[in-house]
Amino acid sequence: MKRLARHLLLAAALLSQEISAAQLLASYPQRKEVKQFMDEMVKRHGFARKDLNRIFRQAQFQPGIIKAMEQPAETALASWQAYRALFLSPQRIEAGVQFWNRNAEPLARAAGEFGVPEEIIVGIIGVETTYGRNVGTYRVIDALSTLAFDYPKRAQFFREELESYLMFTREAGIDPLRVKGSYAGAIGIPQFMPGSYRRFALDYDGDGHTNLASSPADAIGSIGNFLKAHGWARGEPVAIAAEVTGESWRKLVEAGVTPANRAADLPGFGVKPSVALPSDALCALIVLETPGQPSDFRVTLQNFFVLTRYNRSNLYATAVLDLGTAIARAKLAPPAASAPPAPKRENP
Repeated sequence: MKRLARHLLLAAALLSQEISAAQLLASYPQRKEVKQFMDEMVKRHGFARKDLNRIFRQAQFQPGIIKAMEQPAETALASWQAYRALFLSPQRIEAGVQFWNRNAEPLARAAGEFGVPEEIIVGIIGVETTYGRNVGTYRVIDALSTLAFDYPKRAQFFREELESYLMFTREAGIDPLRVKGSYAGAIGIPQFMPGSYRRFALDYDGDGHTNLASSPADAIGSIGNFLKAHGWARGEPVAIAAEVTGESWRKLVEAGVTPANRAADLPGFGVKPSVALPSDALCALIVLETPGQPSDFRVTLQNFFVLTRYNRSNLYATAVLDLGTAIARAKLAPPAASAPPAPKRENP
């Protein structure tokens, strides 16, 4: 029965991805493209072929990963407000305050070193993994092998990430068959892809190891390092609520999130930011839609664009911003007043 179930899953993947049955039923080391990949790893990076054969013999195709890539869970939501509600729950905000309090020192240090506000870093970790509670359940080798060799749409990207993953685990002395992560192969508290792990991860707690799986300090410093490397502008705003009139604003939305228009030109597009910006500030415009409700417009600047380098979704970047803002407000709020004690009753 288990063999029949596996064949049914493989057949479903075949129908959705147009992958040959011979490819899917063969173990990875027997496949031509995997042999070519291993040849490159041996030639370019000095891997031992026997080690690569051992790894890929145990790597497993995961049809659920293909399904998740085709329709991520959040895309089933029909509105910005539904998406936002996933991340701005009272429980996640309170957990964010606690995470901030527990990690105040590395957060403050990262803000000073990289110029990235504490609430932005906490917001990213809150959206990504609920402060490290949900780092993923897939073996990274399974996720990356599935996507590198059985997901033609983005095979080149994931083969590069698989290359980085094998190099990362070799450098760190980690068994590549044991690391768990997301269905896309992202790792640890901040959900870094292996290439980003190798380029931007830091030993921020000073213990001699860079460990994004279990060290909040390393995750905090690494996120700050990533954002600074991608152009984070210290002290600059991220996004500002706006009102729009007419239809010209649509041209700005269609142009994307690269900040390419001067704030002085926004009125000509019928866009009025809620806060005045320097006339020469470069910005863009996004619209966040909720059926049956007014849309949410934001004028976005360089730092919003940088957030979309972490994840290309405007919904994601805005949720990070809003969650971080909510956590910062909750952290500053005075504690709720406790009820006064009941008056003592005197004995008769």
